[in-house]
This record gives sequence, C-alpha cells and structure tokens, in this order.
Amino acid sequence: MSPRRNRPRGGGRHPSQDRDGDGGDRYGLDRRETWRGETWVVRQIGGGSAAKNYRCPGCDQEIPPGVPHVVAWAEHGPVDDRRHWHRACWNARDRRTTRVQRSRNAPRY
Repeated sequence: MSPRRNRPRGGGRHPSQDRDGDGGDRYGLDRRETWRGETWVVRQIGGGSAAKNYRCPGCDQEIPPGVPHVVAWAEHGPVDDRRHWHRACWNARDRRTTRVQRSRNAPRY
C-alpha cells in the first residue's frame, strides 16, 4: 500500500486560491457593479456565513439559513439598505418586472 498524500496535486496551489493568484477567497470580497445608472457593492455570502432568514427582493421568497446568496447595496447609500438576493435573482434582475410589495396579511389576488 502506498503512503497517504496530504498535499494537493497540481503545482501546490491551495484550493481556496482564486484564478488570479492573489490568494483571496471568493466569498466576502466586495465588487462593484452598475445597475440602473447606479453603482452597487455586491458581496457573495457562503452557506456557512448565512445564519438568518432573509427575504429576496427579486422573487419575494425566503432565503433560509445555510444557503449561499448575494448581498447588494448602493455604493453611496446607507449600509442599512443592504438587500439579500438569491444569486439567480440578482443575475436576472434586469429580466424581472417590479413586484408590488404586499403586507403579510394581504390577499394574493
């Protein structure tokens, strides 16, 4: 039997290193995106970091704890305006129509 290999194959790169080679983790890094003429700060949240229930503004569905998602807020707006989106909803935000926000007790007709 051969000895166990404890290091990754393929040049000794650690799996958490990204393609750019700067050693950064893909979660937790902010990036800037422009949407509707405004600059948004977008952050990927991993499943281990998601500890609460959130409501996605794109589909109005709940994001349960442990589900990876995206947090976005306007760059020059207050941080309290952060919104938690499903990744697919954030990527499809230009293809969605605006939804009427209802109270929880409002009828759905």
